[in-house]
Amino acid sequence: QVQLVESGGGLVQPGGSLRLSCVASGFTFSTYYMTWVRQAPGKWLEWVASIFSDGSNTYYTDSVKGRFTISRDNAKNTLYLQMNSLKSEDTGVYICAKVFILGATTSRDEHDYWGQGTQVTVSS
Repeated sequence: QVQLVESGGGLVQPGGSLRLSCVASGFTFSTYYMTWVRQAPGKWLEWVASIFSDGSNTYYTDSVKGRFTISRDNAKNTLYLQMNSLKSEDTGVYICAKVFILGATTSRDEHDYWGQGTQVTVSS
């Protein structure tokens, strides 16, 4: 059974940092692209970052470039999102997802499994 379990969210002040983790099981993690998306209160899901199966290529939405880093440890079946210089607009539920169909652009990749999400709140 495919499972994606996120952790690491919490309350942080603007300018602070958090490191999110997503532990995957039930599939060959090392052969799949993985993605982080987020959903702010009352807003649509937003693609945040993606990473190639071996970690050789990464992609980010413009608003987080230079602040967030997506990475993975295939030996541990774990996806990470290091978030630095957090802003209030980064607040939301962060979800990791498994890509099964590549889209015309990274933001249009299709996903077949999603985690439960971990809440990130950036507030003073």
